[in-house]
Amino acid sequence: MLRLTTLTSVIALLASSLAAEAIKVGVSPGEHAEIMEEVARVAGPMGLEIDVVEFSDYVVPNQALADGDIQANSFQHVPYLEAQMQDRGFALSVVGNTITTPMGIYSDKVSDIAELEEGATFGIPNDPTNGGRALLVLQELGMIKVDPAAGLTPTMLDITENPKDLSFKELDAAQLPRSLADLTAALINTNYAIASGLNPKEDSIAMESAENPYVNVIVVREGDEEAAWVETLLNAYHSDEIKTFIDESYQGTVITSW
Repeated sequence: MLRLTTLTSVIALLASSLAAEAIKVGVSPGEHAEIMEEVARVAGPMGLEIDVVEFSDYVVPNQALADGDIQANSFQHVPYLEAQMQDRGFALSVVGNTITTPMGIYSDKVSDIAELEEGATFGIPNDPTNGGRALLVLQELGMIKVDPAAGLTPTMLDITENPKDLSFKELDAAQLPRSLADLTAALINTNYAIASGLNPKEDSIAMESAENPYVNVIVVREGDEEAAWVETLLNAYHSDEIKTFIDESYQGTVITSW
Protein backbone atom coordinates (compact mmCIF):
# COMPACT_ATOMS: atom_id res chain seq x y z
CA MET A 1 0.00 0.00 0.00
CA LEU A 2 2.83 2.40 0.92
CA ARG A 3 4.58 1.61 -2.37
CA LEU A 4 1.33 2.27 -4.30
CA THR A 5 0.77 5.54 -2.49
CA THR A 6 4.32 6.65 -3.27
CA LEU A 7 3.90 5.73 -6.95
CA THR A 8 0.62 7.66 -7.10
CA SER A 9 2.32 10.71 -5.59
CA VAL A 10 5.15 10.54 -8.12
CA ILE A 11 2.69 10.29 -11.02
CA ALA A 12 0.74 13.26 -9.66
CA LEU A 13 3.96 15.26 -9.33
CA LEU A 14 4.99 14.43 -12.90
CA ALA A 15 1.53 15.33 -14.21
CA SER A 16 1.73 18.65 -12.41
CA SER A 17 5.17 19.41 -13.83
CA LEU A 18 3.93 18.57 -17.33
CA ALA A 19 0.78 20.71 -17.04
CA ALA A 20 0.23 22.97 -20.01
CA GLU A 21 1.77 26.42 -19.81
CA ALA A 22 -0.82 29.13 -20.40
CA ILE A 23 -0.34 32.37 -22.33
CA LYS A 24 -2.53 35.10 -23.79
CA VAL A 25 -2.00 36.17 -27.39
CA GLY A 26 -3.51 39.38 -28.72
CA VAL A 27 -4.93 39.45 -32.25
CA SER A 28 -7.04 41.68 -34.48
CA PRO A 29 -10.35 40.52 -36.00
CA GLY A 30 -10.47 38.46 -39.16
CA GLU A 31 -7.74 36.13 -40.34
CA HIS A 32 -5.36 36.81 -37.45
CA ALA A 33 -7.99 35.73 -34.92
CA GLU A 34 -9.14 32.77 -37.01
CA ILE A 35 -5.61 31.46 -37.56
CA MET A 36 -4.61 31.88 -33.92
CA GLU A 37 -7.63 29.85 -32.80
CA GLU A 38 -6.31 27.04 -34.99
CA VAL A 39 -2.81 27.55 -33.59
CA ALA A 40 -4.26 27.21 -30.09
CA ARG A 41 -5.80 23.87 -31.10
CA VAL A 42 -2.46 22.62 -32.44
CA ALA A 43 -0.48 23.95 -29.47
CA GLY A 44 -2.64 22.27 -26.82
CA PRO A 45 -1.20 18.75 -27.24
CA MET A 46 2.26 20.35 -27.35
CA GLY A 47 1.81 21.58 -23.79
CA LEU A 48 0.85 25.20 -24.48
CA GLU A 49 -2.59 26.59 -23.68
CA ILE A 50 -3.32 29.73 -25.71
CA ASP A 51 -6.04 32.19 -24.74
CA VAL A 52 -6.77 34.20 -27.89
CA VAL A 53 -7.61 37.81 -26.98
CA GLU A 54 -9.23 39.84 -29.78
CA PHE A 55 -8.74 43.61 -29.99
CA SER A 56 -10.87 45.80 -32.22
CA ASP A 57 -8.11 48.16 -33.36
CA TYR A 58 -4.39 48.35 -34.08
CA VAL A 59 -3.38 50.54 -31.14
CA VAL A 60 -4.25 48.50 -28.05
CA PRO A 61 -2.48 45.14 -28.67
CA ASN A 62 1.04 46.59 -28.36
CA GLN A 63 0.11 48.57 -25.26
CA ALA A 64 -1.44 45.45 -23.72
CA LEU A 65 1.73 43.51 -24.48
CA ALA A 66 3.99 46.20 -23.05
CA ASP A 67 1.81 46.35 -19.91
CA GLY A 68 2.01 42.57 -19.41
CA ASP A 69 -1.72 41.95 -19.96
CA ILE A 70 -0.85 39.51 -22.76
CA GLN A 71 2.34 37.56 -23.48
CA ALA A 72 2.44 37.93 -27.28
CA ASN A 73 0.54 39.45 -30.16
CA SER A 74 0.00 38.54 -33.79
CA PHE A 75 -1.64 41.24 -35.89
CA GLN A 76 0.93 43.66 -37.34
CA HIS A 77 3.62 44.02 -39.95
CA VAL A 78 7.16 45.18 -39.20
CA PRO A 79 6.83 48.80 -40.44
CA TYR A 80 3.85 49.34 -38.12
CA LEU A 81 5.66 47.75 -35.16
CA GLU A 82 8.76 49.87 -35.73
CA ALA A 83 6.66 53.04 -35.86
CA GLN A 84 4.85 52.07 -32.64
CA MET A 85 8.10 51.36 -30.80
CA GLN A 86 9.58 54.66 -31.93
CA ASP A 87 6.49 56.70 -31.08
CA ARG A 88 5.54 55.01 -27.80
CA GLY A 89 8.80 53.63 -26.48
CA PHE A 90 7.66 50.00 -26.37
CA ALA A 91 10.41 47.43 -25.71
CA LEU A 92 9.11 44.68 -27.99
CA SER A 93 10.77 42.03 -30.13
CA VAL A 94 9.86 40.03 -33.25
CA VAL A 95 10.22 36.27 -32.78
CA GLY A 96 8.78 34.93 -36.04
CA ASN A 97 6.96 35.62 -39.30
CA THR A 98 3.32 34.69 -39.86
CA ILE A 99 1.42 35.78 -42.98
CA THR A 100 1.25 38.45 -45.65
CA THR A 101 -2.14 39.97 -46.41
CA PRO A 102 -2.23 42.16 -49.54
CA MET A 103 -4.33 45.30 -49.03
CA GLY A 104 -7.42 45.55 -51.21
CA ILE A 105 -9.45 48.36 -52.78
CA TYR A 106 -13.21 48.03 -52.24
CA SER A 107 -16.11 50.10 -53.56
CA ASP A 108 -19.89 50.24 -53.47
CA LYS A 109 -19.87 52.58 -56.47
CA VAL A 110 -17.73 50.93 -59.14
CA SER A 111 -16.77 47.35 -60.01
CA ASP A 112 -13.49 48.12 -61.78
CA ILE A 113 -10.65 50.44 -60.86
CA ALA A 114 -10.73 51.81 -64.43
CA GLU A 115 -14.26 53.17 -63.81
CA LEU A 116 -13.09 55.68 -61.20
CA GLU A 117 -13.80 59.23 -62.33
CA GLU A 118 -11.90 62.42 -61.58
CA GLY A 119 -12.37 63.69 -58.05
CA ALA A 120 -13.05 60.26 -56.54
CA THR A 121 -12.76 60.09 -52.75
CA PHE A 122 -10.61 57.33 -51.28
CA GLY A 123 -10.75 56.22 -47.69
CA ILE A 124 -7.36 55.26 -46.27
CA PRO A 125 -6.22 54.17 -42.79
CA ASN A 126 -5.34 57.05 -40.50
CA ASP A 127 -2.21 55.47 -38.97
CA PRO A 128 1.03 56.50 -40.73
CA THR A 129 2.24 53.06 -41.80
CA ASN A 130 -1.03 51.72 -43.22
CA GLY A 131 -1.98 55.11 -44.63
CA GLY A 132 1.38 55.27 -46.36
CA ARG A 133 0.94 51.72 -47.54
CA ALA A 134 -2.42 52.66 -49.10
CA LEU A 135 -0.80 55.50 -51.05
CA LEU A 136 1.92 53.14 -52.28
CA VAL A 137 -0.76 50.71 -53.50
CA LEU A 138 -2.37 53.53 -55.50
CA GLN A 139 1.06 54.39 -56.91
CA GLU A 140 1.57 50.73 -57.82
CA LEU A 141 -1.71 50.90 -59.75
CA GLY A 142 -0.58 54.03 -61.60
CA MET A 143 -3.14 56.36 -60.02
CA ILE A 144 -0.75 58.70 -58.18
CA LYS A 145 2.98 59.23 -57.69
CA VAL A 146 4.66 59.89 -54.36
CA ASP A 147 8.06 61.24 -53.44
CA PRO A 148 10.49 58.28 -53.22
CA ALA A 149 12.22 60.00 -50.30
CA ALA A 150 9.16 59.27 -48.14
CA GLY A 151 10.02 55.55 -48.13
CA LEU A 152 7.29 53.28 -46.72
CA THR A 153 5.40 56.04 -44.93
CA PRO A 154 4.38 58.69 -47.47
CA THR A 155 1.61 61.10 -46.54
CA MET A 156 -0.73 63.10 -48.74
CA LEU A 157 1.88 65.88 -48.66
CA ASP A 158 4.28 63.53 -50.46
CA ILE A 159 1.98 63.06 -53.47
CA THR A 160 3.80 64.53 -56.46
CA GLU A 161 1.35 63.59 -59.22
CA ASN A 162 -2.43 63.14 -58.94
CA PRO A 163 -3.82 63.25 -62.49
CA LYS A 164 -7.38 62.26 -61.49
CA ASP A 165 -7.46 64.79 -58.66
CA LEU A 166 -8.26 62.07 -56.12
CA SER A 167 -9.14 63.19 -52.62
CA PHE A 168 -8.46 61.23 -49.45
CA LYS A 169 -10.32 60.74 -46.19
CA GLU A 170 -8.31 59.31 -43.31
CA LEU A 171 -10.30 56.99 -41.04
CA ASP A 172 -9.57 54.40 -38.39
CA ALA A 173 -8.70 51.21 -40.27
CA ALA A 174 -11.51 49.28 -38.57
CA GLN A 175 -14.09 51.88 -39.68
CA LEU A 176 -13.28 51.77 -43.39
CA PRO A 177 -15.56 48.82 -44.34
CA ARG A 178 -18.52 50.54 -42.67
CA SER A 179 -17.73 53.82 -44.44
CA LEU A 180 -17.89 52.56 -48.03
CA ALA A 181 -21.32 54.13 -48.54
CA ASP A 182 -19.77 57.57 -47.97
CA LEU A 183 -16.71 57.02 -50.16
CA THR A 184 -15.99 56.26 -53.79
CA ALA A 185 -13.60 53.53 -52.68
CA ALA A 186 -11.43 52.54 -49.74
CA LEU A 187 -8.15 50.75 -49.19
CA ILE A 188 -8.85 48.17 -46.50
CA ASN A 189 -6.54 45.81 -44.66
CA THR A 190 -7.49 42.18 -45.26
CA ASN A 191 -8.27 41.40 -41.61
CA TYR A 192 -10.88 44.16 -41.40
CA ALA A 193 -12.27 43.25 -44.83
CA ILE A 194 -12.79 39.62 -43.78
CA ALA A 195 -14.18 40.61 -40.38
CA SER A 196 -16.79 42.80 -42.09
CA GLY A 197 -17.91 40.06 -44.46
CA LEU A 198 -15.99 41.17 -47.53
CA ASN A 199 -14.22 38.53 -49.61
CA PRO A 200 -10.85 39.91 -50.78
CA LYS A 201 -10.77 37.70 -53.84
CA GLU A 202 -14.36 38.35 -54.97
CA ASP A 203 -15.23 41.81 -53.63
CA SER A 204 -12.06 43.85 -54.15
CA ILE A 205 -11.72 45.88 -57.33
CA ALA A 206 -7.91 45.80 -57.08
CA MET A 207 -5.29 44.22 -54.83
CA GLU A 208 -1.81 45.10 -53.69
CA SER A 209 0.95 42.94 -55.14
CA ALA A 210 1.80 39.91 -52.98
CA GLU A 211 5.45 40.96 -53.21
CA ASN A 212 5.51 43.66 -50.54
CA PRO A 213 7.45 44.46 -47.34
CA TYR A 214 4.46 44.05 -45.03
CA VAL A 215 5.06 40.59 -43.60
CA ASN A 216 3.14 40.09 -40.34
CA VAL A 217 4.94 38.90 -37.25
CA ILE A 218 4.58 37.43 -33.76
CA VAL A 219 5.81 39.88 -31.14
CA VAL A 220 6.79 39.46 -27.48
CA ARG A 221 8.28 41.69 -24.81
CA GLU A 222 12.06 42.10 -24.87
CA GLY A 223 13.53 39.47 -22.58
CA ASP A 224 10.93 36.82 -23.45
CA GLU A 225 12.48 35.80 -26.77
CA GLU A 226 14.08 32.64 -25.35
CA ALA A 227 11.13 31.56 -23.20
CA ALA A 228 10.19 27.92 -23.76
CA TRP A 229 6.60 28.83 -24.69
CA VAL A 230 7.85 31.04 -27.55
CA GLU A 231 9.41 28.06 -29.30
CA THR A 232 6.22 26.03 -28.81
CA LEU A 233 4.07 28.88 -30.12
CA LEU A 234 6.23 29.20 -33.25
CA ASN A 235 6.33 25.45 -33.82
CA ALA A 236 2.53 25.34 -33.64
CA TYR A 237 2.08 28.34 -35.94
CA HIS A 238 4.61 27.09 -38.48
CA SER A 239 3.17 23.58 -38.54
CA ASP A 240 1.87 21.83 -41.64
CA GLU A 241 -1.64 21.88 -40.12
CA ILE A 242 -1.69 25.69 -39.98
CA LYS A 243 -0.24 26.11 -43.47
CA THR A 244 -2.92 23.79 -44.84
CA PHE A 245 -5.63 25.67 -42.90
CA ILE A 246 -4.47 29.01 -44.33
CA ASP A 247 -4.16 27.74 -47.90
CA GLU A 248 -7.59 26.08 -47.85
CA SER A 249 -9.41 28.84 -45.94
CA TYR A 250 -8.20 31.93 -47.78
CA GLN A 251 -7.44 30.67 -51.28
CA GLY A 252 -4.44 32.92 -51.88
CA THR A 253 -5.74 36.12 -50.23
CA VAL A 254 -3.67 35.30 -47.13
CA ILE A 255 -0.15 34.06 -47.83
CA THR A 256 2.10 32.09 -45.47
CA SER A 257 5.43 33.85 -44.96
CA TRP A 258 7.68 31.39 -43.16
